[in-house]
Amino acid sequence: MSNDHEKFMQRAIEMASFGMHNNLGGPFGAVIVKDGEIIAEGHNEVVSSNDPTAHAEVVTIRKACEKLGDFQLDGCILYTSCEPCPMCLGAIYWARPDAVYFGCNKKDAADIGFDDHFIYEEIDLDFHQRKIKFHSCGRENALTVFQQWAEKEDRTEY
Repeated sequence: MSNDHEKFMQRAIEMASFGMHNNLGGPFGAVIVKDGEIIAEGHNEVVSSNDPTAHAEVVTIRKACEKLGDFQLDGCILYTSCEPCPMCLGAIYWARPDAVYFGCNKKDAADIGFDDHFIYEEIDLDFHQRKIKFHSCGRENALTVFQQWAEKEDRTEY
């Protein structure tokens, strides 16, 4: 790994340490780089914000997108102190950075109590087989909005 990659990963690790030592959330940090410069950085804020979606990657993606004025991270690289969880992985794919570098892996996270394996298992199940009860409701009415989207000529594709 190049010195730049090491430098940006070190900053993601520093963000993880900052958030953890200030009781803001778990030991996770991230930075987003464009053209060799950090444009956004963040750490886990789940505890401090009472927001279960405030993982380091999501927090940092939100900041970067706001700064860029775009919902995609073309030309950007995400550095994260740990391999992303399923939620963060989804956010990363929607944001579409050019690459992701991670420090610890998901087994390392599981070893300290952040085990996402059950979520990966749940994703593959039909909704009626999941541990949290999912119910289909109002599909016919909801499909109306989908149809309107399909016919909308000025929609922004993403």
